[in-house]
Amino acid sequence: MANVVVVGSQWGDEGKGKIVDWLSERAEVVVRFQGGHNAGHTLVVDGTSYKLSLLPSGVVRPGKLSIIGNGVVFDPHAFVAELGRLAEQGIVVTPDCLKIAENAALILSLHRELDGFREDAASNSGTRIGTTRRGIGPAYEDKVGRRAIRVMDLANLDTLPVKVDRLLTHHNALRRGLGHPEVAHETIMEELTSVADRVLPFMDRVWKVLDDRRRAGARILFEGAQGTLLDIDHGTYPFVTSSNTVAGQAAPGSGLGPGAIGYVLGITKAYTTRVGEGPFPTEQTNEIGQFLGERGREFGTVTGRKRRCGWFDAVLVRQAVAVNGIDGIALTKLDVLDGLKEIKVCTGYRLGGEMIDYLPAAQGAQAAVEPVYETLEGWDGTTRGARSWNDLPAQAVKYVRYIEELIGAPVALLSTSPEREDTILVTDPFQD
Repeated sequence: MANVVVVGSQWGDEGKGKIVDWLSERAEVVVRFQGGHNAGHTLVVDGTSYKLSLLPSGVVRPGKLSIIGNGVVFDPHAFVAELGRLAEQGIVVTPDCLKIAENAALILSLHRELDGFREDAASNSGTRIGTTRRGIGPAYEDKVGRRAIRVMDLANLDTLPVKVDRLLTHHNALRRGLGHPEVAHETIMEELTSVADRVLPFMDRVWKVLDDRRRAGARILFEGAQGTLLDIDHGTYPFVTSSNTVAGQAAPGSGLGPGAIGYVLGITKAYTTRVGEGPFPTEQTNEIGQFLGERGREFGTVTGRKRRCGWFDAVLVRQAVAVNGIDGIALTKLDVLDGLKEIKVCTGYRLGGEMIDYLPAAQGAQAAVEPVYETLEGWDGTTRGARSWNDLPAQAVKYVRYIEELIGAPVALLSTSPEREDTILVTDPFQD
């Protein structure tokens, strides 16, 4: 039996929601280990769609323990709002089925405002990152700067005012420099105390809870957000998120040691998309990009933003396989390619007249690489709803096998529609 880490192998939006939900039926504990409420996913359970952005996927399934780990930056008001939306759909989340790490850092209104101030200022100079303006980056900055307010601070009102003053000393200086009014101490105190009673019942010593469950033999599913190419160290910097999105972050982001990780599953879309600014070597700003976007319904779950679309980039995914230690991939949205006469796959890059087989780290070089394509024959039949290899057109199988060869990792699961049962299982990650 292996505990499983699920990570995106591209720029996020690879279809993690369905795969995590499919795996969560086999897991007993589901853990969010990084990110915030900026990355959403949609789960379809018994015909009902649930849109989650902060809560782990396990909350919609009875009998599962869900964990928000210390590696997550936690917006308490977004949390309360998400609980309310689920309650309207008949899902009541209680402290018995959800635990929040006591040492998780909070996202406050001043973080969201600062995020927006910076993006607005950057838009004027052409250096916009393309954040969701939800305060994720500024909250992580405060965490690293050792001035964050954490979940446990909501239970210690005697010491909270001093911590708020320290936080405001930093933020009000930034706000003055950006030409915005200061935030009053009373405003932040009211913001925190107004939500404390809703959050504190869920607070726990998460590392201890997970250690106890692991020793008892529970299957643990670690759920990442975003994708490898948005990792703060290994992504297309500076057009990245503010946390480590790779599989190795599952350990420090949850409080378990790396030995608790048994299998790394990389969620991989059969083509490529990204949201926001930054390099995208295989982007198609033409009828192919429009076809992929419309057929794949490529709009963000959280923001509704239209995603940029392009051909599958084997260079990037092969790099993600190496960086994450991916054991197998879950290939999603194969059905979006149905009906194309020909399909292109990027097998390498040309940079300055030379061929390279990796994405360079330098921003200028990332923007300058030119994709080198291999053209494959498409297929006339449909892959949508296929539940066995025999249901797939021969050329679709050939496409999948070619991707496996290029990226150096096998397909463990193949998703052929948004419905959770439309999945071809090759390797059960929990049994690997």
